[in-house]
Amino acid sequence: MNHEKLIAHLKANADVFKYQFLSVSEDQAGWKPAKDRWSILEVVNHLGDEEREDFRQRLELVLNDPEAPWPAIDPEGWVIQRKYNDRNFRQSLDGFFEQRDISIRWLNELVAPDWRSAHQHPQLGSMSAELILANWVAHDLFHIRQIADLHFEYIAEVVHPVSLDYSGWG
Repeated sequence: MNHEKLIAHLKANADVFKYQFLSVSEDQAGWKPAKDRWSILEVVNHLGDEEREDFRQRLELVLNDPEAPWPAIDPEGWVIQRKYNDRNFRQSLDGFFEQRDISIRWLNELVAPDWRSAHQHPQLGSMSAELILANWVAHDLFHIRQIADLHFEYIAEVVHPVSLDYSGWG
């Protein structure tokens, strides 16, 4: 596994996110296609918290103290508990990108990390440092796709009753 390439992908993903958010207004940021779906604002805040409290923190624990217990996380619950959709969009973006910059700097400063070092998760079993890194990249890609879907659904609502079937989406 090419760990440097995965780290470079995390850095490049930050640019993808920046471009995805360029045209988003405060109204669009808080818009939800359905009550049980996330808004772009909720996704951004989720990304920031996951950056700080999940992927980077857990990877650091695996690399430095694989036997240490992991702090509990509740990504789904945080959306409501932490009132993601009530936050300021631009401040949320700044917070996420600041956390991503910290992560990239930290990852680039690692000296000969043992990517095979693993934590024994009580439900998920052995979780190596490289597994966490790979899933961090995959998590980004999941949310890049989710944000693209939210953009499409928002545009579909804004231009309704104009059909978007010709676009090839879907």
